[in-house]
Amino acid sequence: MTAKPLWETTEFPWAQALEEKSHIIQEEFEAKLKRDTHLFTGDSILQNSVMGGGWSAIRLQRLGVWNLENCKEFPKTYELLKELDIPLAVRGVCFARQAPGSGVKPHSDGRNFILTSHLGIKIPEGCWMEVANERKSWEEQRLLTLDTSFVHSTGNPTDGDRYVLIIDFWHSELTEAERAGLEFLYDLRNKFESGLVPVRKPRKKVVKKEEPVGAGLGGWWNNIIGGGNKKGITT
Repeated sequence: MTAKPLWETTEFPWAQALEEKSHIIQEEFEAKLKRDTHLFTGDSILQNSVMGGGWSAIRLQRLGVWNLENCKEFPKTYELLKELDIPLAVRGVCFARQAPGSGVKPHSDGRNFILTSHLGIKIPEGCWMEVANERKSWEEQRLLTLDTSFVHSTGNPTDGDRYVLIIDFWHSELTEAERAGLEFLYDLRNKFESGLVPVRKPRKKVVKKEEPVGAGLGGWWNNIIGGGNKKGITT
């Protein structure tokens, strides 16, 4: 598959339409943020170990499953994303906050079969993202698309929060069979993590006891052909 750090919006059929209607997402998000100043309360310990304590997210979709509780808070965004028929993958969709004076350390997600778009929602001047040593800044109502298998990092040296909408989607060069296989694996993982697939304890290995010499059919035959004389059998 084609591998490059940054991708153009024109390379994806849904991307331009998303940018054209991005004001809907931005307005809905800003209105919600004004009503609920504690909208972002943190993320998982595992996620923070990678992204750092200054990063947090509100997940609308993960591993192919919509979080309907969160989607109810952003109904226009939810409907728009479904309408555009984006080939969502893995993390799916989330609003992400980067707190003032924080950033994400250089890292790789280690998977080139997924691409990631960031839609700028609220971007204080001076925020940046670096991908494969190329530094970029987000623009509000515009997409910044990258391959996160390349080493990347972010920084917010300002005194304001930075907000983006992150969209993970399948690489367009995956075959239908490859995508179906990946979707199956990630769906199984999601069900396992959600407790929908039970954990089966490994079965104890049953060790058969060795039969005593002379036991069974083999022992009977040995008695006939080899051990018969000991028992008074002549040939």
